[in-house]
Amino acid sequence: MTDDTLIHHRPILFRYALLHLRDADLAEDVVQETLLAALQSDAGFAERSSLRTWLIGILKHKIADQQRRDARETRLFEPDRVGSDEDIEEHLFNAEGSWHSPPKVWSHPENALEQEEFWRIYEWCQQNLPARQAEVFMLRELVGLEPEEICKEANLSSTNYWVTLHRARMRLRACLEIRWFEKQLTGEK
Repeated sequence: MTDDTLIHHRPILFRYALLHLRDADLAEDVVQETLLAALQSDAGFAERSSLRTWLIGILKHKIADQQRRDARETRLFEPDRVGSDEDIEEHLFNAEGSWHSPPKVWSHPENALEQEEFWRIYEWCQQNLPARQAEVFMLRELVGLEPEEICKEANLSSTNYWVTLHRARMRLRACLEIRWFEKQLTGEK
C-alpha cells in the first residue's frame, strides 16, 4: 500500500469525519491520524474488505476517541438545525401527496460541481441534516456502500434505510435549491 493509494481516499474520509464531528479542524486531525495508523499497520489490511472499508473502520475508532474527548468538554454552541422532516414534507407536498410546486430544473448542475462555492454550500447543507440522515446519505452516495452494509452499519431496517435516504435527499435538494440554484438563477451572490 502506498501513500498515493491512501491519499486517494482522503476526501471521502474527511467528509465522513466531518459528518460525525461537525468541525473541519477536528475532522482533518482524525483523518490524518487514520492515514498514519493505516501506514503504520499496513500488515493489518488482510484484504477481506475493500481498502476504503478498512480505512473507514480505522476512522470510526479515531472519531469515537475524539468524541470521548469532546464529551469531557462543554460545548457552548450547537449549529442551528433545519425544521423537522414533517415541516419539510408539509412545505413540499399537499395533503394528497402532490407537489405544492415541483422541483425546479437545475440547468447545468455539472457546472456547479466545478465551483468551490457550491461545495461550501453543499457542505453546509449536509452538516445541517439530522445526524442519522447525514450518515446514511454519506455512506450511500459518497462512500458507495450497498444498502445492506449501511443497514448493518447504522442499525436500520431496510424500510427505515430507504425512508431515511429519501428524507436526506429531499432536505439536501431543498437546501441546495434555496442556497445555490435559486441564487444562480437570480444572479445573487
